[in-house]
This record gives sequence, C-alpha cells and structure tokens, in this order.
Amino acid sequence: MKNPVEDAFGQARAVADAVLFEGYVLYPYRASSAKNRMRWQFGVLVPPAWAVTGGEHSVQRTECLLEPRDGERLHAELRFLHVRRRTVEQLGADGAYTEVPELELADRVVVPWDEGAEERVLIHAPLIELTEDQAHARAVRFDLPPATAYEPVLDEDGTTLGRLVRRRERLTGELRPQIEELPGPYRVSRLTVTVHNTTEDAGPESGGREAALAHSMIGTHLLLGVPGGRFLSMTDPPEWARPAVADCHNDHTWPVLAGTQGREDIMLSSPIILEDHPVLADESPGPLYDATEIDEILSLRTAALTEQEKREARGTDVRASEVIDLVDSMPEAVMERLHGAIRGLREVTGEEPAGRAPAPATGLSLPDGAGHPWWDPAQDAEAMDVPATVTIDGEAVGAGSRVLLTPGARRSDAQDAFLFGRHATVEAVVGDLDGETHLAVVVDDDPGTDVRRQQGRFLYFKPDEVAPLKEEP
Repeated sequence: MKNPVEDAFGQARAVADAVLFEGYVLYPYRASSAKNRMRWQFGVLVPPAWAVTGGEHSVQRTECLLEPRDGERLHAELRFLHVRRRTVEQLGADGAYTEVPELELADRVVVPWDEGAEERVLIHAPLIELTEDQAHARAVRFDLPPATAYEPVLDEDGTTLGRLVRRRERLTGELRPQIEELPGPYRVSRLTVTVHNTTEDAGPESGGREAALAHSMIGTHLLLGVPGGRFLSMTDPPEWARPAVADCHNDHTWPVLAGTQGREDIMLSSPIILEDHPVLADESPGPLYDATEIDEILSLRTAALTEQEKREARGTDVRASEVIDLVDSMPEAVMERLHGAIRGLREVTGEEPAGRAPAPATGLSLPDGAGHPWWDPAQDAEAMDVPATVTIDGEAVGAGSRVLLTPGARRSDAQDAFLFGRHATVEAVVGDLDGETHLAVVVDDDPGTDVRRQQGRFLYFKPDEVAPLKEEP
C-alpha cells in the first residue's frame, strides 16, 4: 500500500539530505585534507558502552505535540549513514592483491576512505497502538550484520589494476514511538520517538572514536507524518500550547514543521537547528556538503583547485567527484546567480498601506530631500573627487599599474599579511566616505582573477601599503 505522505516526505528529504550529508566531505574534497580526517560531527549515535566515556550519545529523543484530528496512523522514517571502511588493493603480477596507500589512474588517485551508506528504518502504525501500554509492541529493532564487498578498479582500457574493499561492522538499534493524550480542553497529544544504538561489544577498549564510528548511526534524523493530523510548531506554537511545548523533552534533536509552507502533517526531527518549513535555496547548484559555507565561495574555491588536486578529490569519494564535475561544468549564468538573490521587494513611500502598522526605524533612513542612499559615495554630490592616479615613490599609479603588496603590521589582518610580497595589478583608484583613498587590486597568478574582475570582487590596500613595480625589459 502506498504511503499517503510519501510525496510530502519526498519534499522534506531534499532538506533532510542536506542534514544527512552535512560535513560528509569538506572542501577541498580530498582525503588528505586535515579537516576531512575529523568527520561525522552531527547526529552521531555511538554504541552505549562507548557513550559512557566518549562524550557522544547513544540515544536521540524527539518529543512534539500533535492534534490527531482525523489522523489515525503514524508514518515514521528513521534515516542515518552507516560507515563503510574502504581500503585499496593493487593486483600484482602473480595475481595476488596487496593493500596499498593509493592507486594512480588517469583521471583520479584512489585512496582509502570512510564512505557513508544511507540506511532507512520505517514504521507505519495506528496511533491507537502507540499508547503507553502498547508502545513496547511497536518498537522496531534492526540489525545490520558485518559485510564485505569488492569492486574492481579498471584503467581506461578496461584492464584490472586492483580493487576497492569495503567493510562494514555490525550495527544494531531500536526505534520506539509512543503517544500520550494530554489533559485539558484541547485534544492534543504528545508524540515521543526515541532512537537507540544498541550495538554491543563496541566499547572504548576496542579502539578510539574511529573504531566507534564503524558501529555508529551518523546524521541521524526522523521524518514523521500523520495524514489528517496537525503537528504544532515547537518554535512558534499557539499561545495555549506554549506550556505543553515547554514540557517537551528533546535530546540531541530539533523538531520542525516540514514540507511545503502551510503544511502541518509532516515533522522533521533534525540534529541541527532549523526553522519551520526549511527549504533549499533555488540558487543552490547542487550538494556541496558544507552548509556552513556559502555556495559561491565553495564553487569559486573548487574551480581554483589544480588538476592534481581535482584528481585526488575524484579518487576520494564519488560524491566529491560529483562536486568537481558540477563546478567544472557550471554555466556562467548559474555562477552569476550564486552571487546574491533578492527574496522580496516593497515600495518605500511616505505612507504605509491602509491597515499596516508603520515600519520600525532602522537607522538607515535618508535625510529629508536626499535623493541618494548614504552608503553609495558614487551617488553623493559631496563625495570626494577621486583622482585617476595616486603618486607613490614618485610614480603615478592607477588602473593597469603593477604593484608589490607591502602591508604592514599596523593595520593589516591575517589575510593581508599572507599576501606580503605578492605582485598585483591595480584595477581602480577608489575613495570612501571618510575621505580615504584605496587601490582596488587583483593578485597576479590568482586563478580566480577573471571571476573577480567580472564580479568586481577586489582586494583593497592604501597607497602606503604598495610599491610600484618597474616594468621588466
């Protein structure tokens, strides 16, 4: 029988996938990167024996409020990643395989890596069977046994060079839902769903965190649906429900309304904080696995990787390879769209529409009679006239001049200090509202120079922080 909330779950999974794979592989998308050696930071449920001393948890608890209304059945979907340890073996002349640290191919360098395989555990249960005296009967226990899989590594001619060996360790767990009708004039119930990692024989004595991760649930989150029912927002509930919301106890998770705006029969319980009805930005070109970063920055940095770095990324993980291909094939129009978006506009006049309260003061209003925004010096009639060139060490420096960057410790930050001694080209002489003059420059040999020029994203230095470069014969 088709799940009646499957379509809504499908919409919510787009956001849930961003949660599930958050931090899966970080820029620069290579296994050799230091930050890719400390992975799996969100929604990690470790074996109970390891949770005692390891600083992470073995149980995740979700509590939320539900008005059953015409709803009769709970649909729950537990999702998480299960680690698969991948090693690389080379085929020898004698036909035997030997484990190696890497295997060179024409388009990638294959290296050992911890992959994450998506797992799902489903529940479709009548609400009446989830009351306290019957909830134990609806607990779902799962057991993912150890397994080993092999994948041949072929060169461009189809010759076998070696193989990938993927091993997973045992992982057992339990999903336990329960519902309780709350006293009072409103027909509202508290839905509790707990997720337990029950794996035994995987304590600290078996190794450190890396050993525990092989038996852990990673990126753990829940999708909950009650067709015909209504979940209440846990961040902005109705006034009458606020005391009951305050009594809900959520451990290591954050439940929010999911699905399209206005829908109230779907809940996403996430290991990271989200707002109700979260959505992915329309401008996002695809999964980049680092939602704490900005897509534009990640894309520009990825485009600037060397060919050797891209080969290493492609050999790290299939998802990392897809990121490289995504950025390499990204049309200019898509890249431009990443630069910013306006979500909404309204006309600013001296009068507010009827029925609308006056907007609060922001501190950015224009003086009476002013016809320009105060932050735009180009529109300010009183702004200083900026000369086309400035004189430095007796030489006129302007657009097109090549300079040596010499930022000093007096006012430079770390980013400026890293550029000391680099050669750069001046793009413009600009001024600010304080009457200061600056040189807008791009650094020579920067692979992102063309993009910076197209988008006007320059570095700025004062005249005393650069020195003219003599033209070489």
